[in-house]
Amino acid sequence: MSEEKPPFERSSPSFRFGSLAVALIAFIALFGYAIHERNVAKRLVNENEQTATALKETRGEMGALNARLEAIEVMRRAAATPVTRHTPHIHAAVVRFAKPDPRWKKFQTQLDAQGQAIDATKQDLASTRTVLQGSIAKTHDELVVLQKKGERNYYEFDIDKSKQFSHTGPVGVSLRKANTKHQYADLELMVDDRQVSKKHLNLYEPAMFYPDDSQQPLELVVTSIVKNHIRGYISAPKYRASELTMMSGDAAPVATTAQNVGSSNQPQLHRR
Repeated sequence: MSEEKPPFERSSPSFRFGSLAVALIAFIALFGYAIHERNVAKRLVNENEQTATALKETRGEMGALNARLEAIEVMRRAAATPVTRHTPHIHAAVVRFAKPDPRWKKFQTQLDAQGQAIDATKQDLASTRTVLQGSIAKTHDELVVLQKKGERNYYEFDIDKSKQFSHTGPVGVSLRKANTKHQYADLELMVDDRQVSKKHLNLYEPAMFYPDDSQQPLELVVTSIVKNHIRGYISAPKYRASELTMMSGDAAPVATTAQNVGSSNQPQLHRR
């Protein structure tokens, strides 16, 4: 007969040691998890406190800003409301609760000054337009009428887009751009050996510039704008400043010369 092996004894030292080890590991794990949960809870509490503090500060700033806005609105209404003897309580409230802000008064003064400057500019433009409308020709026939007045010389030009200058009377004209949609032209002019740029010159808008030896301006007017092509004229004073000085020094020769010029030179347009 074979011998039967004895059953495993649960009370052996190795079994008890294993059980203690398992219990110890479980206890350590539970203890670590409890510490972790405690730290997480503590961190969440701190974050909530910081968020509450930030919200409180934000509400305080919003309250201060609303108070400032209300004060500014009260000041604005007080400044806009006239104070009369029939409403003494309004005056008392303004003096007691809100003094006028000097910065507001300074700003109002600047606005008034700008408004006056704009009005003056509008008046100048209106007067200038009134003067110019009587001396600008929009057609060839109107240009003939101005020429017959004998006050200025008129030179017509009819040029294409080019970087070369086309000499029209005392001025060289070069068309650089012709905008048919918005009806303006970009020009380069040669006046007294100096190059002058005229950008966004609108249709019928006179461009004025003064030569060296003249007290009256030259005027350039564009009367037609098509694709890469413009037409117009240049108006120039009949006499330069040096010629007027010589004429004023000798009245008799001037009268004789004027009669000879009037009899020999009939008013005519100069074409390039």
